[in-house]
Amino acid sequence: MTKNWIGAFVVLILLVWCKAKSVVATASATEDVGPDAVVTGHYANDKEFRILNVKADARYEDGSTSQNVTADIRIRKDEKILIIVRFLGITMAKALITPDQVKYYEKINGEYFEGDFTMLSKWLGTELDFNKVQNLFLGRPLDDLRKKPHDVSIDGKYYKIAMDLDGFRRSYFFEGAKYLLKRQEIEQTAANRSMSVHYPNYVEYPQMILPSGLALNAEQKKGKVKIEIDYKSATFNEDLSFAYSVPDGYDRIFID
Repeated sequence: MTKNWIGAFVVLILLVWCKAKSVVATASATEDVGPDAVVTGHYANDKEFRILNVKADARYEDGSTSQNVTADIRIRKDEKILIIVRFLGITMAKALITPDQVKYYEKINGEYFEGDFTMLSKWLGTELDFNKVQNLFLGRPLDDLRKKPHDVSIDGKYYKIAMDLDGFRRSYFFEGAKYLLKRQEIEQTAANRSMSVHYPNYVEYPQMILPSGLALNAEQKKGKVKIEIDYKSATFNEDLSFAYSVPDGYDRIFID
């Protein structure tokens, strides 16, 4: 593992022992649905939770490096995300994400990082903040579409909402049953960089509907990154610790 991607990978992997209710059935888009129905229907799936605790398997590839890991991820909604990354059962890295800061440490090089979302945004080729990272792994659009003007078209079997915002072309694709997000794409043509996230399936828990996993592809001039994440199980609203501290002797790094 190299330090340039370890922190970003730690930050991105998301989602204990609760069986999911069922895999959610999807449907193709049809012509008889108005533009507001897609957005309204999508956000109607939202349910309140206080804490989400997930176990996941993940794979990272960047053309020269590949790595399989497991992750425990704890999300206190809208406040913080704690991620513990393990390899062969050994804790290799931890990350704590809050609305103001991204922090992580990794054991291989004995290093830690503290900063804002600039590093993660550059690594994935799109501007990110806490809410966007949280939405990414919950199967929600990066942008709140209720606050953005939008038109809906049909692209293959999905409803498509596309918009140009802050120099980025954003496209969101929804299935036709519960209007679950199946794919989101962010492109910045001028900088020759893009990111896409695919959600193959969704699983219904008593508390909410979550993706069963995701496949993220990021591409820019310096290369490509692929992350595949398989959410194994999830529990909700447990009283969990979000403690984070850097072990003694680690060196702070600064990433451009």
